[in-house]
Amino acid sequence: MSFKVGMDFGTSNSGVAVYDGQRVRLLPVDPKNVLPEVIKTVLYITKDYRTYLGQEAVENYYRDNVNRQRRFVKQWAGEIDVYGADMHYVRDIFVYVDELKPGRLLQYLKTALRKDNYNGTQIFERYYSVGDLARTYLSLLKERAEDVLGETIDAVTLGRPVKFSEKPELDHKAQETLRQAAHEAGFKEIDFEFEPIAAALYYEQSITKPENVVIFDFGGGTLDIAVMRLGDEKNRKVYASGGVDIAGSDFDRTIIEKRMLSHFGYGKVKHHPEIFQMVEAVPDWMALPELGTPINKNILEKAIQAKVAPVRLKALEGLIYNDLAFTFYNRVEAGKIALSSEGATVISLEDKDIALWELYTRSQFESDIQHYVADVEKVLLDTIARSGLDIEEIDAVVKTGGSSNIPLFTGMLARIFGMEKVKESSSFSSVVAGLAIKAQM
Repeated sequence: MSFKVGMDFGTSNSGVAVYDGQRVRLLPVDPKNVLPEVIKTVLYITKDYRTYLGQEAVENYYRDNVNRQRRFVKQWAGEIDVYGADMHYVRDIFVYVDELKPGRLLQYLKTALRKDNYNGTQIFERYYSVGDLARTYLSLLKERAEDVLGETIDAVTLGRPVKFSEKPELDHKAQETLRQAAHEAGFKEIDFEFEPIAAALYYEQSITKPENVVIFDFGGGTLDIAVMRLGDEKNRKVYASGGVDIAGSDFDRTIIEKRMLSHFGYGKVKHHPEIFQMVEAVPDWMALPELGTPINKNILEKAIQAKVAPVRLKALEGLIYNDLAFTFYNRVEAGKIALSSEGATVISLEDKDIALWELYTRSQFESDIQHYVADVEKVLLDTIARSGLDIEEIDAVVKTGGSSNIPLFTGMLARIFGMEKVKESSSFSSVVAGLAIKAQM
């Protein structure tokens, strides 16, 4: 028997589900996770090209990398032709590589699909395109799901944001890259559904009469909105859909930029441009791992010896060279999540060279991300306007995705629609459950 599944390839978390016409079954694809039906969208590739995903990837990364030894060696990387006036010569190019590096941990794989200026990355001797990374992750996730089901999976309905990009050509390219990655992962039949529409299909299972519904799907990578008529399969209708490239990862970056950089020397190194550039790269998950070069280490150590913000630069050195970036980003994200239910939290990171401690309040967080609220409200109201419905004609507003729990945005929805209409769906499973339903439609 061959199954067709719904698969949510999310920015922060992923999942797989099947639907038998009566009940959705979320597959426990990550038994090591607190919620086995939710798997982190992280990929760990070792030096001998073994691959791991989810909690297993995180555990192996910590075991192999944190506070390990480093040894940089000079390695030939190729050659370039140099021309000047009537002169031409060939020059060898060398780079310094850490020969003790055991592996690379990669996250935000879905975000990479929609980045115009990111094509892939070199991992040891191999170059992985964005499609290669997606294919590797989807292949491993497919194997996990097949192990749970005990059957082959040939077909999949994949979720996708309403807009990978504001540019139509980039949006099309991202979907086709994901389609090809799924095909190379072993899926023979592949189709897509917008993530908010999938969430709407799941919500529809809980209602007994027709409703006009706004789906507010606010996750780690994008905000996606759908305005739909639900509750009558023969007259189900999508009035309008919309989206914007704003979500949880942007809020994490904002927290780091506004509250964390001073711990690593920001404000103390403006007369040292090389160090200033390193500090400015701290919020960038793609740039930070690339900073661990012998040249940068030499720059930092000379500045520390010269008493240029030595405690802060020692923390920056530890963040980069002790492979603590992933831990740091997770602490920031955990602090953000805590503020959805608490008035204040502490973001901390302790290691032999770092003693970071920052009290962070909900009011500070709301002030830091206030500039995003207007953009979110605009795309919401624009989508409703295009639906042809008035605000009063909306029967329910369904929140899903982790960022939808941020009180600032819940308050915005309550102000526009009335709190009695705002409903909460499962943050981590409504999209994948709806994709499973769509897979069988």
